[in-house]
Amino acid sequence: MHRRTLLTGLALAPFAGLLAAEAPARIRIAQVGTSHAHAAGKMDALRSLSDLYEVVGFAEPIAARQAAAKKAKAFAGLKYLTEAEILADQTIQAVVIETTLEDSARAAMAALKAGKHVHLDKPGAEKHADFVALRRYAEEKKLTVQMGYMLRYNPGIQLLVRATKEGWFGDVMEIDASMGKLLDENTRKRFAQLPGGGMYELACHLVDTIVTLMGPPLSVQAFGNATRAPQDTFVDNQLAVLTYAKATVTIRCNHADPFGGPNRYLTIRGTKGDMEISPLESGTGLLRLDQHRDTVKVCRKVGDKSVMVAEPRFRKGESAFELEVPKGRYDEEFRDLARVLRGQAFGWSADHDIAVHATALRAAGLEPR
Repeated sequence: MHRRTLLTGLALAPFAGLLAAEAPARIRIAQVGTSHAHAAGKMDALRSLSDLYEVVGFAEPIAARQAAAKKAKAFAGLKYLTEAEILADQTIQAVVIETTLEDSARAAMAALKAGKHVHLDKPGAEKHADFVALRRYAEEKKLTVQMGYMLRYNPGIQLLVRATKEGWFGDVMEIDASMGKLLDENTRKRFAQLPGGGMYELACHLVDTIVTLMGPPLSVQAFGNATRAPQDTFVDNQLAVLTYAKATVTIRCNHADPFGGPNRYLTIRGTKGDMEISPLESGTGLLRLDQHRDTVKVCRKVGDKSVMVAEPRFRKGESAFELEVPKGRYDEEFRDLARVLRGQAFGWSADHDIAVHATALRAAGLEPR
């Protein structure tokens, strides 16, 4: 060992314990279920955030899926546990629920009753009464339930929410949004068995954003077509119309679109401006404003000096924006969950999540029960 290296190590030695004490302990977390479309991605995100989380292991309640789950790349090297073992381990602070929709409310409630915080993937429950019960129980016990709506953490959507709340667009008159994809045959058969189909399972992401922006709607109308009928009666092309006091919102969900990903978008129009985000998760879009917005400090050269001056980030008229989107689609969800479990206030209430769940059901043509 070089003498300089040795001396540096000795000099730092008295402070090593202090530095370790200041670093918060990693959150022990486990996952129940591998059936959800986001299951592998959520585990990848957790494992990539090794400074925040210690992944204890995972469970798969469906016996027929257990062998495949143990071989899946996202779960390679992780300890396989039973759901009962996860719930009984008092050192596990949080559980990620990635089961089938039919089992999600049961699994979430079981974790909550075991005293765990929960990340519950969308839409959260097949029956509204079950969802209300688990959200109210968590509220009563002061446990966090984070719904798996990744658009909440997308920079473009965050700018949209901020701009709307700060009145950049004036009175919102209309919102138009679409979120679809082309289903493979196996997923199509699976979705055909679910009440509400694709609108409930996928477009609930958009419903969460709309309710964040506008609150619960006054009314919801649902429409749908089966593009393959009569051979296949799955309703794969759906539209929901949400009515507000001063605005109308349309949400489309098309599961027969070969370019569903690039075609996802959201537009909002108001009395003072509008905004378009396309593709939906890209962080790119257009702003049209009746005045400058969002003043920021920038360094400018004035003569021989550099000075800080206030300039608008978004100027009056039309301007394009391109925001940096994190590479990990779900990373920001779990960074936020870590902050919340360490004491920061959570941005979404039980009332909000319950309103989203009810609205998503109605958008799919179902009554909340």
